[in-house]
Amino acid sequence: MPVYVLRLGHRAFRDKRISTHCALVARAFGAEKILYSGERDSKLEESVNRVTENWGGPFSINFVPLWKDALRDFSGKTVHLTMYGMPLQDKIPEIRKEKSLMILIGGEKVPFEAYELSDWNIAVSSQPHSEVAALAVFLHEYFQGKELSREFTNPKKTIIPSERGKKVIDNG
Repeated sequence: MPVYVLRLGHRAFRDKRISTHCALVARAFGAEKILYSGERDSKLEESVNRVTENWGGPFSINFVPLWKDALRDFSGKTVHLTMYGMPLQDKIPEIRKEKSLMILIGGEKVPFEAYELSDWNIAVSSQPHSEVAALAVFLHEYFQGKELSREFTNPKKTIIPSERGKKVIDNG
């Protein structure tokens, strides 16, 4: 069940941390790939690739010059996360039936075309908050919590759960 995230309008100077957080959430919560449009940012790509190399995959990040092309080339269904959409809790059973999903999350002002081209415009609470939070909640609902016990392949580091302190195994 491939799930991809498409981050619209990344601005390297302004969005470096938020776009990194979007990618980290996408990876940790079950997406296979994040695509981003706007400005190409090699530091963003290096940071995300380093996390995947250290903590396991599969996960990748790719720059797409034209987000509309990435959306049109995608063979599955698309979900645009927006506070103006339909409530997540009302639509998630229908969305879960899809085998392949692309999730659009905004950066700068989202073009109206994103609303028109998406199969669903979905709101996580219908209140202003971050795309990072919306993505995390959406993926958690989509995967029904199964992503929390996901095992990553070929990690160089593995966390050993601990009530106190930090325990990390170096795998190689």
